[in-house]
Amino acid sequence: MVNLTIVGRVRDGLALAQGPRYINQVNDNFSFYKQQAEFILKEISRGALAPSKMTIRVDHNSFHYLMENGICFITLSDSSYPRKLAFHYLQDLQKEFQKFDRDLVDKITRPYSFVKFDSIIGNIRKQYIDTRTQANLAKMIVNRGQDLSIIIEHMSQIVERKRHSETSERIYTSPEPKSSIWGSPLLEDIALKWTPITIIFVGFAVLFWANLALKEDFII
Repeated sequence: MVNLTIVGRVRDGLALAQGPRYINQVNDNFSFYKQQAEFILKEISRGALAPSKMTIRVDHNSFHYLMENGICFITLSDSSYPRKLAFHYLQDLQKEFQKFDRDLVDKITRPYSFVKFDSIIGNIRKQYIDTRTQANLAKMIVNRGQDLSIIIEHMSQIVERKRHSETSERIYTSPEPKSSIWGSPLLEDIALKWTPITIIFVGFAVLFWANLALKEDFII
């Protein structure tokens, strides 16, 4: 069953619309899966997920996403739900979405504020609840090998790549650490106390040697 759907903009990772809340056995974890979908959208936005189609396994569920014309369509389904049917569902959403004025979509600035599309998501989803309808069976029969080309990854792999990327970024951008000796507060305190004394001592030494030099010149 299709449980969760989010439509977002690729260029900035902004979630534009979402379908009604349809999560049964994982109802208590709805917020968790929604955050996971938003995470996927952000990863797509920053270019970490390049394929235009992908299936991402998480627990006993699967996220499927489809990118088209700068818009990403993401849905969560049970792992037993046919992948091909899930992508047909996303394609139907994409066809309906492209009927809207693109300038209007580009002007959206608040998350999930494109509420006009929420009801469309709900209506299309109803067509995909029963996988045994004649229409859905026909969709699964056509181009049976099509879903073999779709990349499958686990969410843990994507999260680990992001952590590695963030670690490398911090190492690359962090300034070189200061010497623990020369940057220590103890040496700064010593310098403040002894620098004036050192200057005075050097001054007296210079005057002393100058005085001796004058006396020697006078004796000669």
